[in-house]
Amino acid sequence: MANLISKSTKFNHFLLNTRVRFFSPFTTSSGNGGGGFIKPTGSFSGESAAIFRPERYQSGKAGEQLDTIDYEEVENQVMDFPGGKVPITSQMKFISESSEKRLPCYRVLDDDGYPLPGTIFEGVSKELAIKMYSSMVTLQTMDTIFYEAQRQGRLSFYLTTAGEEAINIASAAALSLDDFVLPQYREVGVILWRGYPLEQVANQLFGNKFDYGKGRQMPCHHGSNELNYLTVSSPIATQIPQAVGVAYSLKMEKKEACAVTYFGDGSTSEGDFHAALNFAAVLDAPVVFICRNNGWAISTPINQQFRSDGIASKGQAYGIRSIRVDGNDALATYSAIRAARKMAIKEQRPILVEAMTYRVAHHSTSDDSTKYRPVEEIEHWKTEKSPISKFRKYIQRNGWWNDENESELRGDIRKQVLEAIQAAEKVEKPSLTDLFTDVYDKMPLNLQDQEKFVKDAVRRFPKEYPSDVPI
Repeated sequence: MANLISKSTKFNHFLLNTRVRFFSPFTTSSGNGGGGFIKPTGSFSGESAAIFRPERYQSGKAGEQLDTIDYEEVENQVMDFPGGKVPITSQMKFISESSEKRLPCYRVLDDDGYPLPGTIFEGVSKELAIKMYSSMVTLQTMDTIFYEAQRQGRLSFYLTTAGEEAINIASAAALSLDDFVLPQYREVGVILWRGYPLEQVANQLFGNKFDYGKGRQMPCHHGSNELNYLTVSSPIATQIPQAVGVAYSLKMEKKEACAVTYFGDGSTSEGDFHAALNFAAVLDAPVVFICRNNGWAISTPINQQFRSDGIASKGQAYGIRSIRVDGNDALATYSAIRAARKMAIKEQRPILVEAMTYRVAHHSTSDDSTKYRPVEEIEHWKTEKSPISKFRKYIQRNGWWNDENESELRGDIRKQVLEAIQAAEKVEKPSLTDLFTDVYDKMPLNLQDQEKFVKDAVRRFPKEYPSDVPI
C-alpha cells in the first residue's frame, strides 16, 4: 500500500486502503496468534460488523511487554460486573498505548484521477459528478473573491474552505435534506449544496437586513431552518453534543434521518467531543461525526494535539464504529458518508468519520499560516494534492468534462459572486431594534431600558455610530 505523504515532518503518514471498511468499536478475545488486520470474509455492504482488530502479542513478564488485547484467561473465571462479564487473567499486563499498525485510510482515486485497483466505491452518475465538481469550483471561486473583498476592507472577517472542498461537497451529496446538519464554520459548501443561494451568503457576510440572522452573527456563521442547517456558533465543539441531542430526538420520533456534525481536529481536544461520543454510544443515537483532520488547529499541529492514532482510533474507546477516509478524494468521501449514513439510520448507531485533508489557506483572515508552517508544504498540498484537480481528471477521463466547460463554469460563477457582493453591499443594515428582539416572546423591562439607552446615545452622539444602521 502507498502512503498519503506530506512534505512536512509534522504531518503524520497514513496507510491507504481501497475498501470501505469501518473500524469496529468492539474487539475480539478469540483467535490464535497472527497480527495485523483481519481480512473480510465477504464484500462490504455498508451494514456488516466491522472487520479490524489490533495485533495480538505474545505474553511476557509484567512491565516488559504490553499486551494490546488478548490475555491468557483463567478457565471459567469471570467477574460478573454490572456492565457485563469480564474474563479473569492471572497475568499482570497493561494495555499498550498504541497499536503496532496504524488505521488505514480509505481511498478510491489516485492523484491522477484513476480508480485504484480493486477499489470498492459508490458509483456516481454523470449528472451527479458534474454537479459535485461544479459545486467544488463554486466554493473555490467564492472563497477567493470573498477573501479578496475582506482584504479590501469590504468585509470584517472571512475564512475559506481551500483544500477541503471535497469534504464539503462530497459529504453533502451523500446526505438527505431530511438529515440535520450541525456545522463548525468551514462547511459553507454543505449549505450551498442544500440550496442556500450565493446572494444569501453575501447577505450574511455583510450583515444586511436580508441576512437570516439580522446581522447578529459573525461573518461565515450561516444557518437555515428550511434547509435543516443549524446556525454556526463560534465556541469550538459546542455543536458536537448538540448533534447527539438532535439525533436522539430523531430516534424517538422514528424518523428516517440522522444528525450530522462537522468539526476540526482541534475540536477533539475539547471535552465536548468526548462527552458527545460517549453520549451517542450509550443512547445509540443516529449521528454521523465528521472530523476534518486538516493537520492544523490554527497554528497547533496535530502532533501537539494528541498522541493517539488520529481521530478514528478514538471511536473504539467509546464503542463507536469508525473509518478513516481520504478527504481530498471526492469519491471516497461520498462513498464513506453514504455508508455511514445508511448504518446510522438503519442500525440506529453513531458513526465516526475521520477525513484526512489539509488546510491550504490561512485559518482565517486574522491568521498568517506562513509564520508556523513552511510555504513549500502549503504549495505541495495546493498543487499536487488538490481535491478539485483530482476530481476534474476523473470526470474528464470519463468524457464528461472539457476545457470549454471549465472556462464557461468559472466565468459564470465569478460573475454570480461579484453580482451578489454588489447587491448585498447596497442593502441597508438591520434596525437597531433587532439587537434586542427574538430572545423573549415579550421583551422584559431591563431590555426595554437598554434599548432606550442605546437609541438615546446614538441620537446624542450620531458621529460616534455607524450612519447606515436605522434606529
